[in-house]
Amino acid sequence: MDDCVPNPSASAPNPRRFPRYPADIRVSVEVFRRGGSASMWGRSTELGEDGIGATLTGEVEPGEVVSMELSLPVASVPMRLRALARYRDGLRHGFEFLALNEEQRELLHRVCGMLENEL
Repeated sequence: MDDCVPNPSASAPNPRRFPRYPADIRVSVEVFRRGGSASMWGRSTELGEDGIGATLTGEVEPGEVVSMELSLPVASVPMRLRALARYRDGLRHGFEFLALNEEQRELLHRVCGMLENEL
């Protein structure tokens, strides 16, 4: 019996449409659930044009839709958007942005370009 477990991400192509970049951005999240809502905050670990990875003060289950506020470095006010929780590992979460408008897309594109240049 082989104790070595293959790493599926090592051989699988990257399923993301856009690359992710290391980023430390303040994140506020509100999730609406039966019986009320839960608010939490945290810091991002990575950012892409279509999503964000973040460590939060609470748990959001995969499949839950949240309202999110991001304090982006090039914006004078936080960006508000909706996102779908794709995964959770403890307090680490991955979110996919939903229904971005053109202004939000352009802002994320600019921020990711800045982050790419910092690598």
